[in-house]
Amino acid sequence: MQKKMMLLAAGLSFILIMQGVALANKSSVAIEAPKVAQKGSEIVVRITVTHKGNSALHYTNWLRVVVNKKEVARWDFDSTQRPESEIFTRELKIKVMEDLDITAEANCVLHGSAGPITIKILLKGD
Repeated sequence: MQKKMMLLAAGLSFILIMQGVALANKSSVAIEAPKVAQKGSEIVVRITVTHKGNSALHYTNWLRVVVNKKEVARWDFDSTQRPESEIFTRELKIKVMEDLDITAEANCVLHGSAGPITIKILLKGD
């Protein structure tokens, strides 16, 4: 009887783990920032990461932000210090001296990335 209970418990555990994985997805990002900015101004860029199934075995393990082909911010996570929830945000301030191409991407430790997202911020005319 004890052997049957152990097998049943193992089977249920497997089903629950697989259900979590089945509901999981690739990490994706959205970028919020002004479309236009005055030269010399400082803007706030908000990156929202969405990833279902945040657990010790399955989580977003990094988020990075690149501005005009230069990495300006990176957050790394691990199984003990995961993102705070399935949807989380990070903000950074950027001084605008020229037109900007801002690219953000996040990655799931198991499923990878939904791909980078890029927005353009233009200098406001005089």
